[in-house]
Amino acid sequence: MLRKNRMLWLALLAVGLVLVTNEAAFADRLTTAITEATEAGKLTAGAEPGYLGIPGAPQLNVVLGLIWAIWVGWIFSTVGAFGGIMAGVGHITIYGLGDYAKGFGKGLKINKVVTDSIRVSNQWLVGCSAALSSFNYYKAGRLVAPLGIALAIGAVSGSWLVPWLTAGKISLKAYLGYFGMFVMFLGCYLLYEMTPAAQEKKKEAKAAAQAFQASVKAGDVDMAAQGVKIKTFTPTKCVFTFFGVEFSFNPVIPVIGGFFIAALASFLGVGGGFLLVPFLTSVAGLPMYLVAGTSAMAVLVGMINSIASYMMLKGTPVQWSLIGAELVGIVIGSMVGPRTSKYIPDRVLKIIFVILAFYVGVRYMSKGFLGYSLVPPF
Repeated sequence: MLRKNRMLWLALLAVGLVLVTNEAAFADRLTTAITEATEAGKLTAGAEPGYLGIPGAPQLNVVLGLIWAIWVGWIFSTVGAFGGIMAGVGHITIYGLGDYAKGFGKGLKINKVVTDSIRVSNQWLVGCSAALSSFNYYKAGRLVAPLGIALAIGAVSGSWLVPWLTAGKISLKAYLGYFGMFVMFLGCYLLYEMTPAAQEKKKEAKAAAQAFQASVKAGDVDMAAQGVKIKTFTPTKCVFTFFGVEFSFNPVIPVIGGFFIAALASFLGVGGGFLLVPFLTSVAGLPMYLVAGTSAMAVLVGMINSIASYMMLKGTPVQWSLIGAELVGIVIGSMVGPRTSKYIPDRVLKIIFVILAFYVGVRYMSKGFLGYSLVPPF
């Protein structure tokens, strides 16, 4: 116990040192951007500081952030996706930071500083939810650890590479367009996955989901005996069972998939769950009841790497008071999600995913590429 406590304090000290040593980088990048915007007449010197301490920036309500973060934590821990996307909706639309950054135009550094700040703020929320969800689903016997680890191995390099290449180079308008485009694509794909032709290929996942639902309704769920059980594991094949149904996958495939998913998720400033869900249901053939926990485990590793890359390598600033309040909400939502998802049918979880994907996709794709939204805000 003493050794564990010592390691915990060392880890916290290391995080503290990283934050302290990077304060100068945060300040330098932000100060340069503010000075440039002031000289260009886009900021008024002496105006009341708002977001990130920028003169005249929006004033953020931390209570609103807390409430929105509860929803973010619940949706991510329930379907294994949309945490980062919903966090993005909160920062971009609910707080109005999207229109604020867009108002500076592409040419000023302040546009890209706020855009990068939105991206990494989203990831703080998703990372926290992913950590809690992974723990809860593992205890509940609904996490395929070897699959999550394989995805995480690939995620490490992808989540470091993209922030290094793109931080400080993406305007808010371009970010919104790409954000919406990829979400829309995933919504279309998952909609196809619900068709009879696609479902015919997933008999094992359907059988496992039905067995789990029947046990929940009967009130005799014995996750210790019927939850995920690893039977064999080799470098080319892993076999496990869930409620008497056998599944298998090649660990090499999720390693490759994890790299590309983490790279794209890091670019968009989200967790990648919206990419992992169709990957896990299609490539691995998992029922939705196993997807959320396995997705969360892979997302957690990607978020740790991506946050460190944005903040340590590129000095991206965040609003710590807002992040703190939002993390409290994430904890609440992430604890509730795993306890409520087992009562929601597998198909309903997929429908929730598709509806959110179409709404968010159309809204941000049109706003980014057309300059206005085709659908109203929440």
